Amino acid sequence: MKSKDTLTVGENIVVGLMLFALFLGAGNIIFPPLLGQLAGESLVIAIFGFLITGVGLPLLAVIAIAKSGGDLQDIASRVHPLFGVIFTVVVYLVIGPLFAIPRTATVSFEIGVAPFLPGSLLTETWPLLIFSILFFTITVLFALNPTKLVDRIGKILTPILIVVISLLAIKSMVTPMGDIGPSQGAYKESPFFESFLQGYLTMDVLAALVFGIVVIHALQDKGVRDKQALVKSTIFAGVIAAVGLSLVYIALSFIGATSTEAIGAQDNGGSILALSSNVLFGNFGSIILAMTIAFACLTTSIGLVAAASQFFEKLTPKVSYKTYVLIFAGFSAVISNVGLTQLINFSVPVLLAIYPLAIVLMILSFIDKSFNRAPIVYGLALLFTSFISIFDGFKAAKITFPAVEAVLTNLPLYNEGIGWLIPGIVGGIIGFIIYKIKR
Repeated sequence: MKSKDTLTVGENIVVGLMLFALFLGAGNIIFPPLLGQLAGESLVIAIFGFLITGVGLPLLAVIAIAKSGGDLQDIASRVHPLFGVIFTVVVYLVIGPLFAIPRTATVSFEIGVAPFLPGSLLTETWPLLIFSILFFTITVLFALNPTKLVDRIGKILTPILIVVISLLAIKSMVTPMGDIGPSQGAYKESPFFESFLQGYLTMDVLAALVFGIVVIHALQDKGVRDKQALVKSTIFAGVIAAVGLSLVYIALSFIGATSTEAIGAQDNGGSILALSSNVLFGNFGSIILAMTIAFACLTTSIGLVAAASQFFEKLTPKVSYKTYVLIFAGFSAVISNVGLTQLINFSVPVLLAIYPLAIVLMILSFIDKSFNRAPIVYGLALLFTSFISIFDGFKAAKITFPAVEAVLTNLPLYNEGIGWLIPGIVGGIIGFIIYKIKR
């Protein structure tokens, strides 16, 4: 294809819609309604905090990937080439076939299919098995031809996704289910900080580091080769995705905030959405919700399978992209049948351990010209960060070290779940001082 410096506005919008659809998975749809119900009258402050970590950081991560040349491994290798390979493999496996990809099928089934099944089938395992096979067959059909990924997702799946979400949102605003209720729990004292942490738990920074390469490949398939043009188009696509995510989060959080009178307090956003959709549209509302979850999960599954397959094909060229697509889809179909609870129990400790490392890598990539990409700065910042984040992972896995815990609780923000922040900064500063001395 002939190289070109820029895409048309329409082409850029299609890529942006693709990125938006890739981000908008089931977790992203479920978190905001619960935030809205708990934040209540503090909704405006709370959603602002959520947007910073749920939208702002992922946008920066996509831009960081574009500036690095479109490869997470390039950034991670600035610590050490071996670390670059190991960390990138871990990220792709965790965000891919070990957890995120299987979860797309499991969540789709539990929210979009199970409510319509007879009670006698809910205890059977074969409905999920059949659904997962069908789900990942569709995933393979879309992911096997990555050159068509942008057009198929951006022009077909994304508009459908936007329509079904818009129907719920508009109906809830035109005929609200009730008044916004009072703030609850931690949102009474610190709505901004609590929602800031909830946005952190979406794990979208990891997803952004994975999806960045999908955007780069999509732009290259459209003929964009110049690095500056790639960065510019990626930023354009990232902004479109960020605006789309922000509107969805605001709409869904409003549904949650106005739902308490009609459906009562709920434990999770899935229940809030399911009950709210029924109040707003009756049985038709349940169908709308099922469609929303199904398309959101399907687009995320396609993007993750494509991204993981592209990375591992690059890592081991002897195995083709199509082979990896089939391997990851098949493996994910098997894993998805263990159930959502087991998937979460397995993955959350790992995610808590590696997520802070991804944030530190991303932030350092924006400022590393100031220290000439010195590995010592990257290394010490990540070493200090990992010491805390790994223990956070152990704690989530119910593995405790009382002596270590007694020391770590004295760290600023440790009890809030981001105790790694100050040590990471200190490690980076020490590395910078060492770099200056050596220089």
